[in-house]
Amino acid sequence: MTTVTTGKDAQTDTLDFVAPKADELAALLVGGTRPPRPSAVSASMTFGWRAMLKIKHVPEQLFDVTAFPIMMVLMYTYLFGGALAGSVSAYIQFLLPGILVMSVVMITMYTGVSVNTDIEKGVFDRFRTLPIWRPAPMVGYLLGDVVRYLIASAVMLTVGMIIGYRADGGVAGVLLGVALLLVFSFAFSWIWTMFGLMLRSEKSVMGVSMMVIFPLTFLSNVFVDPSTMPGWLQAFVNNSPVTHVATAVRELMAGNWPAADIAWSLGWSAVFVVVFGAITMRLYNRK
Repeated sequence: MTTVTTGKDAQTDTLDFVAPKADELAALLVGGTRPPRPSAVSASMTFGWRAMLKIKHVPEQLFDVTAFPIMMVLMYTYLFGGALAGSVSAYIQFLLPGILVMSVVMITMYTGVSVNTDIEKGVFDRFRTLPIWRPAPMVGYLLGDVVRYLIASAVMLTVGMIIGYRADGGVAGVLLGVALLLVFSFAFSWIWTMFGLMLRSEKSVMGVSMMVIFPLTFLSNVFVDPSTMPGWLQAFVNNSPVTHVATAVRELMAGNWPAADIAWSLGWSAVFVVVFGAITMRLYNRK
């Protein structure tokens, strides 16, 4: 017989409960069946859902995929449109696919910030004790961020169409372009998971991220045709992964099939996953 005190007035309720003996409890534990180990996909999806729940409880995290893309489209279109193309309507046809790639690539840095924040809070110590596929927490972060990239893409395309962008490739071309961008961004984010594990603070992660992202995105064909650049700069720009992705997305949305740039984009994506994914997991296991 067990007595339990409940309620604000400290009223006493009596519950009929008989605790099992030690030998009976041991028999239950030994004879019981252990729940099956979650699969790699199930564990990754669970951590991806965790990333989405963090956005639900801290909706301010959506500012970088809503307000930031809108600002980028409007600012660069109206700032450079008249000078570079003669009008906003003419420039937006060239700019929007490129600025879409640029904005989503810049957003990827927050993956490393989230990883570093969880490390500082000690959350990763709990993850390592779980009987799950080892890369699941990292893959979960990236899957959750893919949703954020998709939201940013939808916001930018909507704003672009409002100010005059028209995709000659139709819905199919737009979907293919966004899909390629999401694949590349997922792979590119592994760079920031590595830095998130390597560096000591989230400020350091953001600082290093800016030093890498700004040269890659601005020294590309996002804003202008590389043919107007000096020869030594063209050599860098034409071989930049951001240039390949921007060209592929631009051509897909225009209704073309840029096989070479698609191949380069997927190739770069594979390199990022293989190289930085391996380094990330090595750091994660040693952290």
